[in-house]
Amino acid sequence: QVQLVESGGGLVQPGGSLRLSCAASGSIFSGYAMGWYRQAPGKQREFVAAIDWSGGSTYYVDSVKGRFIASRDNAKTTVYLQMNSLRPEDTAVYYCRYATLSGILTDLDSWGQGTQVTVSS
Repeated sequence: QVQLVESGGGLVQPGGSLRLSCAASGSIFSGYAMGWYRQAPGKQREFVAAIDWSGGSTYYVDSVKGRFIASRDNAKTTVYLQMNSLRPEDTAVYYCRYATLSGILTDLDSWGQGTQVTVSS
């Protein structure tokens, strides 16, 4: 059974940083790209970033490019999202999913509970 558990969210001031983690169970982790998504209050869920199976390629949407960094540790079956220079508009629940590098979801898993990120002074 495939399970992804997000953690690391919290309350941070504008300009601050957080590192999100996504821990995966199951044996398929190292063979697949992973995507990060977020859903702000009253808005649709959106694709944020992705990292390929090796960690050698990443993709970011324009709104987070240069501020967010995706990485992964296949030995720990965990993917990370380092978020720097956070802005109030980054406030959302963040999720991870198995996905393509362009953010297309797979049917390997489903939405978890996510982790709340709140950027506020």
